[in-house]
Amino acid sequence: MAKYLLDSDVVIAWLRRDEHVVGWVKSRDAAGDFLAWTPVTVAEVHAGLRPREEFVIPDLVRVLHCLPLDVRVGRKAGRYLQTFGRSHGVELADALVAAAAHVHGLALCTRNVRHYPMRDVRKTRL
Repeated sequence: MAKYLLDSDVVIAWLRRDEHVVGWVKSRDAAGDFLAWTPVTVAEVHAGLRPREEFVIPDLVRVLHCLPLDVRVGRKAGRYLQTFGRSHGVELADALVAAAAHVHGLALCTRNVRHYPMRDVRKTRL
């Protein structure tokens, strides 16, 4: 079983019915892969939610497991910010998502790998 953490941009593309992302999520779900998101992504999705997208939220909750953001994730995110904050413009939200992927051993699925210069995070570009 593969394990993936979906970045906000992937979840938003799913909400907006991007065929490639919808197909990928359906195939991964059907294969029994572990698909997750973080409270950071939950907040970002709800902040930009359009009224016509609200009906999909139950599907997100059914398919995606919400990973905890604990002290291990916080420490790792702090290291990422220290290392990549100024040089690569990594912000707190991206550092937390990357740290959650690293700590929990999941591949980070994103449409923008530039936000994640960390070499110790496995990335899948969608």
